[in-house]
Amino acid sequence: MKQVLNVVKYALLLGVSGLLMWYALQGQDLSRIGQYMREANYWWLLLTMVLSVLGYFSRAYRWKMQIEPTGYHPAFWDVYHAMMVGYLANLVLPRMGEVIRCSVLRRTSQVPVQVALGTVVTERVIDVLVLLTLLGTTLLLDFNTFWSFVTDKVLAGRYDALARNPRPLLLALVIAVGLLLGLGYAVFRNLERLRQNALFNKTMSFVKGVLAGAFSILKLENKGLFLFHTFFTWAVYYLLDYLAFFAFPETYDLGMRAGLAVLTFGAFGMAAPVAGGIGPFHVMVQGILLAYGISKEAGIAYALVVHGSQTLLVVLMGGISFAASMVKSGRKVSAVSLDLELEREAASR
Repeated sequence: MKQVLNVVKYALLLGVSGLLMWYALQGQDLSRIGQYMREANYWWLLLTMVLSVLGYFSRAYRWKMQIEPTGYHPAFWDVYHAMMVGYLANLVLPRMGEVIRCSVLRRTSQVPVQVALGTVVTERVIDVLVLLTLLGTTLLLDFNTFWSFVTDKVLAGRYDALARNPRPLLLALVIAVGLLLGLGYAVFRNLERLRQNALFNKTMSFVKGVLAGAFSILKLENKGLFLFHTFFTWAVYYLLDYLAFFAFPETYDLGMRAGLAVLTFGAFGMAAPVAGGIGPFHVMVQGILLAYGISKEAGIAYALVVHGSQTLLVVLMGGISFAASMVKSGRKVSAVSLDLELEREAASR
């Protein structure tokens, strides 16, 4: 039954991804999109791919820094390969890549899954904080551009209607808060009964391991270096989107603020729980470029080429890392088996 539900879930997510791609391409001249893609200067895309490799190395080193305060010291390449396998898995299984990379690291470096997962949770929290900061900065720098686009193009007359009658929105907010408070009260009232449940205790044990990994950031020896890698990683993400402007005549003259907007809203698209951000990323980037006066055809061509080049890089590097991790984990299993055999022989003597 669980397998059937998983199949249904991923089928629905795939359907959502396909529906969004259809929405992004609806009513557009496909021949013009193809022309934009054929005329692109792919040397700029090659440069962005080289920068991506540096960004992956930096992100892997930052993850290694998070893990070490927990008492485990995996090799850099083990951490890097596990991370890239996780990114590869996200192209097929949305959001499962985070668990898979922790599982790979356990096999290659014996880092417990819950500990590694805790560091990943912290990593994601930091990324969310950075992304919210970028969102605030983007809106402050180009508030008039976005406000005009949202009110004139997205909401149209619906904005005025909502302003005249905000009751439905307020009612939905009150219901949501009430449900959260009710759930919290129910858990509090039944806490003693829950503590007698084996599944609950096992879950709490797992959560404690996750928290141990999450709070490892407080024990970092070199917080400055950690901040540097965080900044460097996001700087690479920004350069990927900004430098890709120069690959297309239509986006060549867009400024750095437009690059920041594409980075911010594109990141929200990539965070959507669909395989590889396919669909949400393209819709978000196309919409943002439309706000800056770029046609829908040119915007979707930009999104397709940028996303496609990065996906190709993940497939290539993730495939290599998968093979390397399989070889490493195989050696670990062989070494453990040999040790057990030697122990049996010693005991028999």
